[in-house]
Amino acid sequence: MRIRNLQLQENEGRTRAEATVTWEDCDQPEKPIFIETTAQHARDLAANPHAFLVGCIIPALHFGEKRIAVEGTVCPELLEGLETVMALMRVWTGGVYQPLRIEPGRIAETTGQSGAPKHRAGMLYSGGIDSIAALRLNMQHYPPSHPGRVRDCFFVHGFDIGGVVARGMKYHVFDRGLAAMEKVTDGAGVNTIAVYTNIRHLCDERDLWLNRFFGAVLAAVAHGFSSRLDLFYIASSYDLENLAPCGSHPMLDPEYGSFDLHIRHRDAAWSRLEKLKIVADWEPGFQNFRVCLANVEDRLNCGRCEKCVRTMTGLVAINALHRTRAFVEDDVTPEMFDAFKINIRHREPFYIELLPLLEKQGRTDLVQKIRKKLSEE
Repeated sequence: MRIRNLQLQENEGRTRAEATVTWEDCDQPEKPIFIETTAQHARDLAANPHAFLVGCIIPALHFGEKRIAVEGTVCPELLEGLETVMALMRVWTGGVYQPLRIEPGRIAETTGQSGAPKHRAGMLYSGGIDSIAALRLNMQHYPPSHPGRVRDCFFVHGFDIGGVVARGMKYHVFDRGLAAMEKVTDGAGVNTIAVYTNIRHLCDERDLWLNRFFGAVLAAVAHGFSSRLDLFYIASSYDLENLAPCGSHPMLDPEYGSFDLHIRHRDAAWSRLEKLKIVADWEPGFQNFRVCLANVEDRLNCGRCEKCVRTMTGLVAINALHRTRAFVEDDVTPEMFDAFKINIRHREPFYIELLPLLEKQGRTDLVQKIRKKLSEE
């Protein structure tokens, strides 16, 4: 694989950092990839080689490329980290993914900003329980003047919205999610930064995305804004007791960082139920979260998909579903579980931790249904 033609462009009122990806050992078509933002934040975006190298490494491994040659200067700390990423991918795939050579144009001899600290932290904000809990915990743990306090929240089009080519770009859904997000970030006193990328389109296979790839795309976005940030948080997907191979993982995410940009996988000590309680106690987040990936036309959360029903069930367990406007529904019935499986992709722990609380709420109907679904083949 070659990553070349790194440049900044103006594109219909937005600024785009772009590179051309050319494959060498497979039959994938040459493709321009980009990270784009609005005019308001244009000066903070750069065509950083780190962004495109990090964004491309998992697809390159997936399609069996022997090398990545990238134009520009690359930090040796990132190169070391990517060696660990490739080794971890080899282990997770049982040897199917084999490490490749990384050939940068140059190795950085100094830091990118002459060593000048930016003392600014940002985080990915998807609108889900993990990211809202991460923002709330950051506000509680870091004083306003501390450099680890989140100042910027990045909402990314091309992640779950617009990430799958066959489903369309759905910019209207993104705009609706952005409007809900701004109600939360306004309450937190942080900036909202909209970002658009097509890096996922290098290979938008669902299993690859969820199990290997999405953390790399988040890190790529962060590197695109490394002139603004030197610390980027990614909220944990699983707690420490239930870790599994995943596109975002505490052994994976930090290895995508460089000397100029540290990436932290945070809050793995908190279970999903504990995070749900944190969100339920913070009104801006509790009234405006977005867990749904269905991206339906008329609602923030569809109330029917597995993620919606799981989240609503958790809120029933803590007697809070009736208090949020994020769902139209005020209750969960056993029949809602009939449309999907729950014993896939390591989701079982999310349900198991709800059972004692549902028992206390007298919801034996939901307990019995969940136990039955967990036992299905």
